[in-house]
Amino acid sequence: MSKFIYLTATPEALIASMLPPKEFGEYLSIGTKKRNKGQAIFFEVDLGQIENLIDMDGLNKRCIAKPDGSPKNSVYLSVYKVLEMIPLTALKSLYLATENGRVLELKRTSYDLTKEDQKRLFLFQELCPVSPLVASDLVPSAFLKRLTDGSTPIVLPKLFFVELKLGNLATNPHDTSVDYLPFANVLHLKDCLEALTGEYEKKMKTVQRVFSGSLLFRTIESGFYVGSKDEIVFYPYPTLEEIKNINYEFYRSI
Repeated sequence: MSKFIYLTATPEALIASMLPPKEFGEYLSIGTKKRNKGQAIFFEVDLGQIENLIDMDGLNKRCIAKPDGSPKNSVYLSVYKVLEMIPLTALKSLYLATENGRVLELKRTSYDLTKEDQKRLFLFQELCPVSPLVASDLVPSAFLKRLTDGSTPIVLPKLFFVELKLGNLATNPHDTSVDYLPFANVLHLKDCLEALTGEYEKKMKTVQRVFSGSLLFRTIESGFYVGSKDEIVFYPYPTLEEIKNINYEFYRSI
């Protein structure tokens, strides 16, 4: 049986498995006995690019079929500084799994900096290695660079994050029609966005310090970003109508 390597984001871990991505996503979200329920976000990692970074002898001894011939579900390889360790070139597709085991694949693509909108506000949910919810007037590439290039007191080696929908607040944070946004702290979010358009010196405002662990997939805007400094890998998120056509089961689950 083939071996697969996955980098899970919530929580951060490097895991070997004999399950291909769809089955691995189902395993993470509902377990083998279907008693667990939980969302999962994970990358498939190119094993050939990280063989010198992991214990291959241990992997080959531990990630083997069970006595009954069924595949090994998971073998944890690391739970510390995993994103920092893995080269960006080794990241393959990104997978989202709903709490009932429906899995959507997002393919990596080159990121077009010329299409970034400099005249709007953004809402970024950081996912790994830290996880605050942040409002910013920085475009995604500038937001990533600001947090990873050493220009601020807090420096991250790499960052994985997703852009969330702001609706009308992206261009008009003073808009009073915010009931349609499915965020529990929407008034605080509005205050943060308004501060960014005023005399606030910083380019970012923390909306929520701790990630709940569950991402509303319907609220994703452009997609997922991972990188460091000027290196950025982009995983565009389809529109809901596109998801409905390409993966109806996932669509029904979100």
